[in-house]
Formats: sequence, structure tokens, C-alpha cells
Amino acid sequence: MFQQISIIGFGLIGSSIARGIKKHELSHKIICVDQNEEVNSTVLALDLADETTPHLSEGVKASDLIIICTPVGAMGKVAEKISPFLEEGAIVTDVGSVKMSVIKALQPRLPACVHFVPGHPIAGTEFSGPENGFAELFENRWAVLTPQGHTELQAIERVTQFWEALGSNVEIMDPAHHDLVLGITSHLPHLIAYNIIGTASDLEDDIKSEVIKFSASGFRDFTRIASSDPVMWRDVFLHNKDAVLDVLQRFSEDLSALQKAIRRENGDYLHEVFEKTRNIRQEIIDAGQADYIYPEDKRGIVSTKVKSED
Repeated sequence: MFQQISIIGFGLIGSSIARGIKKHELSHKIICVDQNEEVNSTVLALDLADETTPHLSEGVKASDLIIICTPVGAMGKVAEKISPFLEEGAIVTDVGSVKMSVIKALQPRLPACVHFVPGHPIAGTEFSGPENGFAELFENRWAVLTPQGHTELQAIERVTQFWEALGSNVEIMDPAHHDLVLGITSHLPHLIAYNIIGTASDLEDDIKSEVIKFSASGFRDFTRIASSDPVMWRDVFLHNKDAVLDVLQRFSEDLSALQKAIRRENGDYLHEVFEKTRNIRQEIIDAGQADYIYPEDKRGIVSTKVKSED
């Protein structure tokens, strides 16, 4: 499908993409570009790439597909540094979970001779690092592409085919709409999780120890989500500020309605809300988007459920 693919940033997503490329034979050569030499050593030890380099200029030469897998806050600088070294006709894409700010940061910095197809695979776990990736991460998950009006159809089709080869379902979406949808389905849940765990951490020591000791399934799920990469999520909230604040305002209003219902012992209202949300959970299960199952070779875990995102 491609002669040479450069993956910039070799964490969970980048390493999972590399594994998928190898599994499905989508490129003759994979270049790992990561400024962390420890990461590069791990990548070579795991045989995830043919070459590694900490230098952006060297890492993108002769590549016909470049996938930027860094936190969204770093993508603009990455584009600026790789721009003079990109091959004519190369395709640049990304995996950021925010699209408006990424397009604004990357498009002006990329040369006119390359094709930019913004993307976001809606997949992930709470683990990070190249050792935690797996090729099946994207199977039966959505990959959203948010190309601009001037993006050549052929480039969009090639990126679409790439994600489909990794097992993803591909959706073309307006970038602003993407940011609002992900603000609801991914960004707000993470913000709530970080806040709940932060509240628990501020409790008195004796209460906090009991919270940890007697953690029920709901609290455990929040701790899993809140253990996600703090740099990545810091950038997500700062770069999707408007959508997150809009969704957070709506959430706050709905939370106030629940608070009022509890105070007034309005059981009918509570039952109505809980019934509606249970039905949504069933729809997610029916759509096959509920849980991952790790492959057998990942940490000896066969059926550990992990979060879908981000």
C-alpha cells in the first residue's frame, strides 16, 4: 500500500499502528521517529520498525505516508520541522482527538506539494508506551477523517483504505462537529474521572485509604480512565476548550436537575433518567463498541476490559 511510512511519536497508538502495518503488510518500510532514545531502543528490541531516529528531518525523508502521533499541543512544531524534508506527493495525517486546532496548527506549516488528511482513530487504552501496543487495537473501531474542501480525493481514499486495512470503520466528518461529538463521548468523561479521583485524593488519609480498599466497580472504572496520559489529556482540553466548556455547561445543568430530584425525593424522574441511560448502554453493546479484549500475548491477560478512546 505504501513504500515507506514514518510514525512520529511511538507511544500506544503509534506502536499499535506499526504492529498493524506489519501484520497486514501495508508498507515495505517503517521508520520510528521519537526524541526519546529509550523509546527508540524499545522499538528496535520489539522489532516494531526498520529504523529509528530522534531527528524529525531524517525520519520523514522518502516516506510517502507520515503519521503524527504526538500530543496535539506538539503537532504544530512537528509540522514546522518536517516541512522542508517532505517528499512531493506525500500524505501527512495525524491521530489527534481534537481536529479544529490541529488543522489550524498543521495546514499553514505544511508545503503545498503534500496532502494533509487529518484523522482520529477512536481507540486506546489507559496504558502508554510502545510495549503496550497491539495490532488489534483498531479492529471494529471508528477512524474519523476530517479532510478540508481542497484535499485531493485520492489522498482521502488512500488514508481511508489504510485505516480499513487495520480493521477500522471509517467516517468522514466536519472537524468542528467531530470536536463537539468527542467532547461528549470522550473528553467530558475523562474530565469527570480526573475530578472524581482528585476529590478522593484530597480526602483525609483514613477515609482515603478506605476508599481505595473498598473501591467498587464504578470507582475502579474512573481510576482506570484517570490513569491515562496526563500530557495528552492536558493538550486535549486546552485545544478543544470551546466544545468542552459547552458540553460541561450542559452536564452541569443536568447534574443540578438530578441533585434537585434527589433532594425532593422525585423517584419517577430518577427512574426515567436511569432507564434512558441503560438503553443507551445497550445500544453501544449492540454496535460492538463496548469493550476491548486483549490478545493472549498482552501481559498474560485474555479478557481484560479497557476503555475505548482516545
